[in-house]
Amino acid sequence: MQVRTIAFHHFGCKVNFAEGSSISRQFLENGYSLIDFREKADVYVISTCVVTAVAEKKCRAAIRQAHKINPEAKIAVIGCYSELKPTEIASIDGVSVVLGHSAKFNLFEEIEHLDSTTGYGHHPVPVGEFVPSYSFSERTRSFLKIQDGCDYYCSYCTIPFARGHSRSDTIQNVLSNIRKIAAEGMKEIILTGVNIGDFGRETGETFTGLIKALEKDAEIPRLRISSIEPDLLNQEIIEIIAGSKKFMPHFHIPLQSGSDPILKAMKRKYDTRLFASRITKIKEMMPDACIACDVITGFPGETVTLFQETLTFLENLDISYLHVFNYSKRDLTLAAGLADPVPDKTRKERSELLHALSVKKKHHFYLQNEGKVASVLFESDHSDGFMQGFTENYIRVKTPFDQELVNQIILVRLEEVDEEGIFTVQLLNPEKIKRNVQQTLPDAAS
Repeated sequence: MQVRTIAFHHFGCKVNFAEGSSISRQFLENGYSLIDFREKADVYVISTCVVTAVAEKKCRAAIRQAHKINPEAKIAVIGCYSELKPTEIASIDGVSVVLGHSAKFNLFEEIEHLDSTTGYGHHPVPVGEFVPSYSFSERTRSFLKIQDGCDYYCSYCTIPFARGHSRSDTIQNVLSNIRKIAAEGMKEIILTGVNIGDFGRETGETFTGLIKALEKDAEIPRLRISSIEPDLLNQEIIEIIAGSKKFMPHFHIPLQSGSDPILKAMKRKYDTRLFASRITKIKEMMPDACIACDVITGFPGETVTLFQETLTFLENLDISYLHVFNYSKRDLTLAAGLADPVPDKTRKERSELLHALSVKKKHHFYLQNEGKVASVLFESDHSDGFMQGFTENYIRVKTPFDQELVNQIILVRLEEVDEEGIFTVQLLNPEKIKRNVQQTLPDAAS
């Protein structure tokens, strides 16, 4: 019997990645072989995003690419784009199945019962259930979904319409999934969701309670928190991470604008003063912490003066780098009806200024860490004779490839940054590496 093949293409957030990975396991467990999206497959699955118009354009291009590679293949399109614009997707040649968020977890059954020449299925998301997921394709770390949906309804964002209301896993089930991930040999888990700080609202649990439980009971060497809203990142959470032996000093905090009038128009739940206080607290307790921020430029009504407020605010903020996005008009959102749009050319110019600031910030952050000792989890991928990994505070490093280093936590000294922005390192415990002994920074000091 010929083995059936399937290829996945994930767009958007790490939640999409975790969910897609869980879905792929259903196919692998039923005899499918997972291949690269650029190869000829029997089934193509495209996990979509609607954060920007560019994201939608990339999703459509991936559908056309799959249909061109194999016109006879079944093409399933799942995710946010599928939920909000199913008719638009269904009109694209080659699409066989369009599934919403909860229904996409039934993808295997849908594909198995689909007539590849005439069949077509569309199922909108029945909002309400939380479906846990985690990724497994990387040997060293996994993205674990602990929360889904959002109740914030920021004026520029369609995610609440696509993913529904905020809902979460339970602390006990998160711990159970961590045990499963650890049993597969992975050493690091990134807690992810649409609004993870909102964890437990409907169950009576809290995100603070979750990280306390994980610090106490999770049998995994490393934990990271993905993007968390500044109003939900309270002082207690920061203090727990600062004193943790498992949570890494690494934060991703969406700012979106450094101008209070724009934050108000965006319907964000904080102002610049609160945001700056969070950064100050983190740096007071964890001077070496990596802090990444999201920022949107070109929001309607962003004048030259208001943009300069954002630029000045960010210049004076002790952050490590930026994720920069041009504002994209989205149907269903309040911002879509706002006056005073910012011209595309101006958005591009402002984006370039913010990207330049991000490069400057990251360079400064790396220089602050030069010569310091850190522990690195090395990954299996390698290129040009080198392998890479990340320090506790998310600095990317490289060293000559050695199979015995893969999925090991190794003590290193950060030497210098190369032209690609990656640190070369000196391995500080080579005699233990050869015995495959996992080494952490506290152990090394003892």
